[in-house]
Amino acid sequence: MHTDYQTLFRELWENYRAVTPSAERIHRLLAEREARPVVNDHIALRTFNLDPVGLDTLAGHFLNLGYEACGEYHFEAKKLYARHFEHPDKHAPKVFISELLVDQCSPKLQQIVGELVDQVDPDRTTADNFLYSGRHWQVSHNTYQELLEESEYAAWMAAWGYRANHFTVSINDLDSIHSVAEMNQLLKDNGFTVNSSGGEVKGSPEDLLEQSSTMADRVAVRFSDREATIPSCFYEFALRYPKPDGELYSGFVAASADKIFESTHAGS
Repeated sequence: MHTDYQTLFRELWENYRAVTPSAERIHRLLAEREARPVVNDHIALRTFNLDPVGLDTLAGHFLNLGYEACGEYHFEAKKLYARHFEHPDKHAPKVFISELLVDQCSPKLQQIVGELVDQVDPDRTTADNFLYSGRHWQVSHNTYQELLEESEYAAWMAAWGYRANHFTVSINDLDSIHSVAEMNQLLKDNGFTVNSSGGEVKGSPEDLLEQSSTMADRVAVRFSDREATIPSCFYEFALRYPKPDGELYSGFVAASADKIFESTHAGS
């Protein structure tokens, strides 16, 4: 496993931007306006709640670097469970890891996902590059479509495997933009599509967190039987508000995260 979080996040970013060209362009757009480097608030990772790839396996890579488990979140409609992790170094990005509760899904989905995960070599899950190693299984486009009918999350995982699902710009650390609405306007003015599920701005000052995101890029993927263009990853934007003690809120809001998940919806 990696020995410092900076190297891990650098590798995660390189892997992410290769399939998220819009993030590269937005990052450059912001860098041109800002005197300081653009700060990453958090990343998100997805997985299945099956051995050897469950949430705890992914979390182990971060715990090994000094991260600590913090809040937990339940998404009953999407059959997801999530936790977020923070590092004592406040400059380190936060980490949000979710897993599909496969046992709550249909027998057909359970069978398909079980067969995918059976192809994962358990020894690979502790390798340095596992969190940005992509897909560890063969999957056909027909199987992807079959999963898509029940769970967009399962289909995305089947197609993309292990990689950062999104990076997140910290609006708190920008000098030229002071609100999520301003950020969204800049995105739209430059031709990017903002996720409007539940409103373009998710959360509120009362929640201590406001967020927005682009819709995922559409990128060509090689399935076992054909190539197809499907949603890949997206870019998120977060504005955090101070708690009564003056410290910025560092957690997440389940109702907002629920809508952020929809940034990768294939029908959008």
